[in-house]
Amino acid sequence: MPELIAPDAGLHSAWLEAHAEWGPGTHEDGFGLAPTDDVHSPAGFATWVARLATRSVPDGTGRHRCRHRWIVEDGRVLGAIALRHGDDDYVRWAGHIGYGIRPTARRRGLATWALARTLADARGLGLTGLFTVCAVDNEASAKTLERAGGVFEGIRDTPFGPVRRYGFAS
Repeated sequence: MPELIAPDAGLHSAWLEAHAEWGPGTHEDGFGLAPTDDVHSPAGFATWVARLATRSVPDGTGRHRCRHRWIVEDGRVLGAIALRHGDDDYVRWAGHIGYGIRPTARRRGLATWALARTLADARGLGLTGLFTVCAVDNEASAKTLERAGGVFEGIRDTPFGPVRRYGFAS
């Protein structure tokens, strides 16, 4: 049975296995991975995980807060989901929720499961006006968003190209 857990430095090897499956780059949506993050060394990985934890706490900078959760089953990292609080430039184009499932764990309903729990958590925190986006050609993600109650709002341009935007009722 999968679990949603806070990022854990003890899962370094399991995370690297998932990262390798995605291939090079920082495209694992939901993980909060930046190009400058050193995730290969244990110390760098621990630093990155600690940074993810601090983003959950208001820091007075005006940047959005973000709660990261990993989808883990039997010690394997299967994906991640991020709940972004706030209304800064990044959230305005990327949305309040971002997620990704490693290729070999797809088509199991994990994204739908994690999204439902994250939406419930967001509502419990009093967050309203939530929306998220997916690539225009990502039919699997579009179906996931629609199954979770997302309402298609249209195609929007972003710094990374056009995306489908979905809103969620409060």
